[in-house]
Amino acid sequence: MKKINIITLGCSKNTVDSEHLAAQLTAMDYKVVFDSDRTDADVVVINTCGFIGDAKQESIDTILRAAQLKEQGRIEELFVVGCLSQRYADELRPELPEVDDFFGVNDWAGIVERLGAKYRQENETKREISTPSHYAYLKISEGCNWMCGYCAIPLIRGRHKSVPMEALIAEAEALVAKGVRELMVIAQDTTYYGVDIYGERKLAELLERLCRIDKLEWIRLHYAYPTDFPDEVIEVMAREPKICRYLDIPFQHISDNQLSAMKRRHTKAEALQLIEKLRKAIPDIALRTTLLVGYPTESEADFAELMEFVKTTKFDRLGVFPYSEEEGTYSATRLQDDVPQEVKEKRIDHIMRLQERISLENNARRIGQRMRVIIDRKEGDFYIGRSEYDSPEVDQELIIQSNGKRLLRGHFYEVEITDAEDYDLYAEVVR
Repeated sequence: MKKINIITLGCSKNTVDSEHLAAQLTAMDYKVVFDSDRTDADVVVINTCGFIGDAKQESIDTILRAAQLKEQGRIEELFVVGCLSQRYADELRPELPEVDDFFGVNDWAGIVERLGAKYRQENETKREISTPSHYAYLKISEGCNWMCGYCAIPLIRGRHKSVPMEALIAEAEALVAKGVRELMVIAQDTTYYGVDIYGERKLAELLERLCRIDKLEWIRLHYAYPTDFPDEVIEVMAREPKICRYLDIPFQHISDNQLSAMKRRHTKAEALQLIEKLRKAIPDIALRTTLLVGYPTESEADFAELMEFVKTTKFDRLGVFPYSEEEGTYSATRLQDDVPQEVKEKRIDHIMRLQERISLENNARRIGQRMRVIIDRKEGDFYIGRSEYDSPEVDQELIIQSNGKRLLRGHFYEVEITDAEDYDLYAEVVR
């Protein structure tokens, strides 16, 4: 039995791709391991990221390490798939002769057949889970139509393409049958789901149908583009108890000058109105956002406006990244990268210092509250869990004293918050 090690880099959308690939291979009796640092695998498949500079460098470094292992005879074959391969395969081939073949983001049949297996359409909704068994990601569409000025995703993954709803429900039901209790709904833009297939946005209907799946307890929504956010999604989030009071909605900036330069297709006023609408309809909702600083033409006034936005909005979760020029994008071809790197880094530091204070204030208000949490793992004498306000891998965690009780991973418990730090909460089990 050939053993294949799939190494996944980049975002959770890549995680889903790797899990679908693994299902195709295991159906043909291959043994698949994920992200293993062991070298006894016959074949290594690296699913790469090519979105921003740091991610591309991580992908290159990982390929080079695997290439060295192949030169040493510790692996037999090496394949590269995913975003980096999609964009740069022609440039990489002569530089990396150790790689047996390169495949793009839509050529899963190609890599399966190159590995000597047969790609089967009937297995397209099947997954081998690489995450902890109690949660998984559900990718509802591929690609993006928005063409933001800085973003290479449409160039890599193409235009928006929704997965048919029946296929998604079948995939979700199969995941729940394997023990998944929490689903993270993901896409490049989840709110655009269904337009290409059904002629209208269908995310609300999809969420309602997911809520009907027995034994699925939490549904969490990520990557919701703010422009033309569907009111019916807000309504279903407010109505359905299975949908977490949590929303990942990347605003990127708030200055109208920057939003226009970024081609974000919404204004500051519209962004603020959406936040107000969400918080009114769903009290206690946790909002997560990502911001981009140092985009071409970002002035001190633009940045001051962004700082005030963070200060007054008080996001529960926030990430911030420096602009990096991506070839082929609007900003790379039409604009000059005129904000020095040291200024970008300084602006990131300013925002994150502010966010630390906001996070501590938000967490301190939780002390004394009771929450329902899911247990992810045990570390030493403590259990690590999350509330509905926190997504795995990207958000804060709850550090839980069991008080002599044995807690089970993937099970839900009620806890009381006893203490708070800027990015952690402490709790004791109540029941």
